[in-house]
Amino acid sequence: MIKAILTNEILKYITEIEKNRYKVSNVKLPKSVAGRLRKNSKKKSSYASNKIEGNPLSEKQVDEVIEMDERKHFLKPEQEVRNYFLALQFLEETAKKKERFSKKLILDVQKYVEKGASKEKIGLRGPMPPGVLFAVYDSQTGNPDYIPPEFCDIPKLLDELVEYVNTTNDHPLIVAAVVHYQLVTIHPFEDGNGRTARLLSGYILDINGYGFNGIGSLEEYFAYDVNAYYESIQMGLPALYYSGRNDPPHPEIWIEYFLRMVLLYSGKVCELSEASAEDEIGIGLSYLKSREKELLLFLIKKYKGEFTPIEVSREIGVTNKTVINRLSVLVKNGFVEPLIVKQRIRSYKLSDFTKDNEKMIKKLI
Repeated sequence: MIKAILTNEILKYITEIEKNRYKVSNVKLPKSVAGRLRKNSKKKSSYASNKIEGNPLSEKQVDEVIEMDERKHFLKPEQEVRNYFLALQFLEETAKKKERFSKKLILDVQKYVEKGASKEKIGLRGPMPPGVLFAVYDSQTGNPDYIPPEFCDIPKLLDELVEYVNTTNDHPLIVAAVVHYQLVTIHPFEDGNGRTARLLSGYILDINGYGFNGIGSLEEYFAYDVNAYYESIQMGLPALYYSGRNDPPHPEIWIEYFLRMVLLYSGKVCELSEASAEDEIGIGLSYLKSREKELLLFLIKKYKGEFTPIEVSREIGVTNKTVINRLSVLVKNGFVEPLIVKQRIRSYKLSDFTKDNEKMIKKLI
């Protein structure tokens, strides 16, 4: 079992990721925008995670395949990216219920990853035929790159991992790194180990508040340099699991790499969120005339609760009808909401969108 050691570098990464987490929490996006970003992020993750495993589809092809009718017959590379997308959707729903990490969850995720594969590839791997070594082989040389633990040790190793996740006091970011390493290293399945590991480390981040609203793709950063990704997991240790990978002497190699990728990813999420919020506000403001913008700014500064056109008209020195006309434009563009009683507008209030993005609206006006 990998044992986390807190180095100065690890603490620095955690601090910087926390800063990005705070920034993202302060950016409020409309549901439609957030939903669009989350879907695009799932597509990017599906592309990147399968690219690591050698899937030949381009990002454009992945996008097209995910949007296809599910009743269509898919080739294996197409099925793989669709499976990953479905697994992400499953984990998004599971995270809402705050489901604990468990052996069942691990098996459920791998089942999504290997949907459509033969029965032998779904579930924990079993014994090999006499004289056959189960290993991860180099596609060029045919030599074993990695020899995982014996199949009979897998249930106990998974139990240890589940117990660690549900009882540890380690920081959630470190727990996610450990889950990723352990699942890749235990290699409990005949196929789909890397993808399952990346999905479940993301799940750990999500249920602990480091999912960054489902925006952005951590898998993209692992895929940028696949060699660096694998070298960090291997940590220069021998190919045989029992010769060091079961208890690596320098776990900080992997944990620092993992946190560095999370930091890059979280920084990108900050940029995406802020740019999307600014774009959405900018589009809404572009439909307003200068007088309507002035009214919006006045309402933001003056009113925290309900207000009526008549009281606003007295404050700014224009007719009640003029205020009503300007308010109707603000309502149409989502900045103000009417409060209706018996099918008549009694008063108005600022929309949640306006309240959540008050600083940015003031800046753009």
